[in-house]
Formats: sequence, structure tokens, C-alpha cells
Amino acid sequence: MVRVVNQYERKVVLTLWKFSRVLTPWLNLIIPIIETTINVDIREKAVDLPSQEAMTKDNISCWVNAVIYYKVREDQVDRAVKNLDYAMTQFALTTMRNIVWQFELDELLAKREEAADKIKTIVDTKSDSWWVDILSVELKDINIPDDLKRTIWKQAEAEREKRAKIITSEWELASAENLRKAAIMLSEAPGALHLRTLQSINDLSSDQSNTTIWMIPMEVLEAIKGFWKPSK
Repeated sequence: MVRVVNQYERKVVLTLWKFSRVLTPWLNLIIPIIETTINVDIREKAVDLPSQEAMTKDNISCWVNAVIYYKVREDQVDRAVKNLDYAMTQFALTTMRNIVWQFELDELLAKREEAADKIKTIVDTKSDSWWVDILSVELKDINIPDDLKRTIWKQAEAEREKRAKIITSEWELASAENLRKAAIMLSEAPGALHLRTLQSINDLSSDQSNTTIWMIPMEVLEAIKGFWKPSK
């Protein structure tokens, strides 16, 4: 005659196999034999969608699994569908395969949240007739064949090498531009090139090595050039 209802559940009372009322958390009395009860859990629940093979828009086979979080509406527990987890799983699996077909593989890997939102919208529309609220849908894993993984790795490596070469060429271009500006400044300032030469010599002299540098003024070389004439 006594039914104990926990805080996280409700009990649907059937009087002669017909719905009569819903028992709330506390001690409740029912009429034996005439009245029976059915437990309905109103806590948030997670339904794990097992991995399913699906075909993407660019005809690539992949394995996708997801999880759905839902909750039975407290004011509509009397209308909850029988074996709700199974019904939710079967409908969500079909929806997931249909949504994967709308994406190419690269898009599916990059836009997992968008695909999950589309699945949630469709499942939520269907679950309204079950008096269930879909809280969220998350795609957990997207598995692809090993040979395709190697191809993607090669593509990613080529992209990284491409970016590295572009960055190196941009650095060389900037370096050449700075050298050009430095050459113009040295040519325009009298004695600047001579000072830069002396600075380079000073830097070389601080190096601990056995290298010997002989400095010859440019005037001496010009004088030697004037006396020397190539033979015909």
C-alpha cells in the first residue's frame, strides 16, 4: 500500500491499467491490486551511441560514435516512451549516419560541433513527441582507415614544409631589403664605409684564432693598378 518516491524519480499510477496520477517524492499510499506504479527517472541521462560505419560526402568510409544527454520533462512523465534509451539510440544512429553524409571528411574533422548541432536539432524535434528534452550531443571519435591516416599525415607534412619555405623566403626578402637600405646609407654618408670597415676589423681582432689580416689602403692598390699594364 505504501510507495516511496525518491527525489530524482516520479511514479506513474495506473488505476485498472489507466493513467490516474503521478506520485511526487515522499511516502504515498496506493490501493493494492487496483493501482500499480511505473518508475520514471527524471535525472539527466547519457546514452552512448556505439561506433557506426558511415560514408562521407566525398565517399570516404569512417567510424563515428557519439553521446546524447537528455532529460525527461518532469511535468510529462506520464507520456514518456517505453524503453526510452533504446528508442533514442536507434533514432540517433540513423540521424548520425545521415548527417555524416552531408560533410566531406575534412569538414567533418574540422566542424565536429556543427555536425553535432545538426544531430541535436533533428533528434530534439523527434523527442518532442516523447516529452524529452535533448540537452546536448557530442561526437566523441571519428576513426578513419590507417592508409588514409598516412595520406593525411603526408599532406599535413607537405603543408608545414610549404609554410616553412614561405617564411624563409619572406625572411630572405626582408634581409635583402635591409641590406639595400644599408648600402644606400653607407654610400650617401662620406667616410661611413671606412668606419664600417674599421668596425669589422675590430670585430675580427677580438676573435681568438690564428688568422692574420693585412690591411692595405685602397690608394696603394690604385697606384699599383696605374703602373701595371696587361701584356697583349
